[in-house]
Amino acid sequence: MGINIPRGETDEVIEKIKESRQGYQADNPRAQIDIYRQNSVSVRLRIIDPGFAGQGKPERSRSVWRYLGHLPDETQGDISTVLLLTPDETSSSFANFEFEDPIPSRL
Repeated sequence: MGINIPRGETDEVIEKIKESRQGYQADNPRAQIDIYRQNSVSVRLRIIDPGFAGQGKPERSRSVWRYLGHLPDETQGDISTVLLLTPDETSSSFANFEFEDPIPSRL
């Protein structure tokens, strides 16, 4: 489905994260990946993937961090949220509501 930056502008950190996600996207073509910078020290990442169905949070996390784990520490340090959902979970996830309509940051 692709990698999107739904709000704000891209920067070096977002581009590095986006590059690491391209491997995930190639291996999971039905996944929708969204990345945005919440503030100067926080990047949020959401992956909506039907392949997560039947997987618990630890399994989902391991499958995603296999790609993110290769990022430099300073890039990983900017990632404040990693939201891993199936399409069916998006309508009931409080974190997804915040992702869709974030509260403005004071930073």
